[in-house]
Amino acid sequence: MIRPTARGYVWVVLAALLWSTIGLFMRTLHDWYGLSALGLAFLRAGVSFVIIFSLLILLRRDLLFLTRTSLAWLMLYGVLGVGAFYFVYTQAIILTNVTTAVVLLYTAPAFVALMAWRVWGEPFTTRKLMAIGLAFAGCALVARAYDLTQLRLNGVGILFGLGAGFTYALFTMFSKAGMKQFSTWTLTTYELLFGALFLLPFQNAHDLAIVIQQPTAWVFLLGLVLGPTLGAITAFNLGVHEVPASNASVVATIEPVMASLLAFVLLGERLEVWQILGGAMVIAGAVWLSGPSQ
Repeated sequence: MIRPTARGYVWVVLAALLWSTIGLFMRTLHDWYGLSALGLAFLRAGVSFVIIFSLLILLRRDLLFLTRTSLAWLMLYGVLGVGAFYFVYTQAIILTNVTTAVVLLYTAPAFVALMAWRVWGEPFTTRKLMAIGLAFAGCALVARAYDLTQLRLNGVGILFGLGAGFTYALFTMFSKAGMKQFSTWTLTTYELLFGALFLLPFQNAHDLAIVIQQPTAWVFLLGLVLGPTLGAITAFNLGVHEVPASNASVVATIEPVMASLLAFVLLGERLEVWQILGGAMVIAGAVWLSGPSQ
């Protein structure tokens, strides 16, 4: 029988493995079916909301009740933490590649440390400063800042990747605050709802026609929803109930490693030596920032 602590780490690893498949689903739905970043972000949030809302209606309807005063906060959470994040991350994957996008996403702990310092007055230690410097120096290598021609050609994609890191940091900040008031499932349901509503006005008929006219796209769309979206959230939540959150966040940094490996094997993506070094620096910075305070 697996001990509770060991079982918790198994759940966290499973969550990270599921998250690492996001890029594969995104690239397939974009490259094979022609879905745009806005369409993908909307469908991911919208379909996920329908599924989790339906389950809560059947099993835990009480978790859907809210006070009027909490609506504005949850709306902001959904707009920034889901709507904006899902779009910029998807666009980063499309404009760069899976490996670059997922590594740039892991600048999020550096952004969290900076925001927590300014918003909550958390101490800004020498260790945090060094870890942030390590993460952003690694980010520059991943972005191939040493190759000015390449940087000019793909500067927009790099900015979207950094935007993904920043909006994911906002998602983390909102989650930290929200967990004091709501259950995980309440937060997840309403962030998905308001994220989808925010993205709805930006949709076009072409994207919606694709999922109607090409039903095979639903295989990959449901894979995206049930795997790296709802499945990963469930696995991670089960894990953090049995292991410290800081430990879980460190273990979850296997995500970019696995995403890069999958992209290498299945999509043929390659990184230069300096980019690999930069990716290692970003992950090391994230681990350093996620460790216990000193």
